[in-house]
Amino acid sequence: MGDSFSGFSKELVKFYEDLSQNNDRDWFHANKQRYRDVALYPMCDFISAIAPHLEDIAPYYIADPRPNGGSVFRIYRDVRFSKDKKPYKEHLACQFRHQAGRDAHVPGFYIHFDLEGIRFGGGIWQPPTPKLALIRAYIDENPEKWHSVVDDEDFLSAFGGISGDGLKRAPKGYPIDHPDIEDLRRKTFFIMKRAPLNSIYSADLVTEVAATFQAASPFMKFMTSAVGLPF
Repeated sequence: MGDSFSGFSKELVKFYEDLSQNNDRDWFHANKQRYRDVALYPMCDFISAIAPHLEDIAPYYIADPRPNGGSVFRIYRDVRFSKDKKPYKEHLACQFRHQAGRDAHVPGFYIHFDLEGIRFGGGIWQPPTPKLALIRAYIDENPEKWHSVVDDEDFLSAFGGISGDGLKRAPKGYPIDHPDIEDLRRKTFFIMKRAPLNSIYSADLVTEVAATFQAASPFMKFMTSAVGLPF
C-alpha cells in the first residue's frame, strides 16, 4: 500500500475483465498477488484518502483502510444459498459503516466498482425486521422531515430518488392508501450516484465521492436517526 491515492490503474479493469472469464479457484490462486496489487491495496489507499472527508461529514461513520477486517469487502462470495457458484465477486466495493454496526445491514456509505462503471452513495441494505420497523415508523411519524429530504431538488438531481426492493402489499399496520406507501413498502433504502469507469483513474475521485457523501448526508442522518443512532 502507498502513502497516498493517485487514482486506480487500468490494470484494475484488466484484472476484473480477466476474472470475469476465469472465475475459478485455480486462476485466482495464481493471480492473488495481482488482485492485492491492483485492487485491494489501491482501495485501501482510497479509503485512507476519503477518511478525513468522512470524518467532517459524518463522524460516527468509519473509514477503516485495513485490507482485512476493514471497510473493503472481501472478494470471496458466499455461495452456500446461491445458484451461482462462482467463488469470487466480479466487483470491488467498500462500505463505511456506523461505528455501532458490525455487518452490512446497518446504515453505511458505499462505493462499488465493476466493469460497467462506478456508483457511490449510501443507505441501509436489508435491515433486520426490528430496524426496518423503526425506519417505517420514523417515516410515518415525521412526514415533513422525510419529504424535506427526498423531495429536495439537489437531492433528486444527485441521486434521482431512493431505490430498494419492496413488498407487493402494504406492511402490517399501514393502510394501502398511506401517502408514503411506496417508501413504507421498502425493505432496503439506498441512494446512488453513477459515474463512468474512467473516473477511477484520477485522484479527483476522492473529491467527487466526498461531495456525493455530503449531498447524501441529510438522507443518511434520517436513516441513522430512525434506527436510534447518533449522526
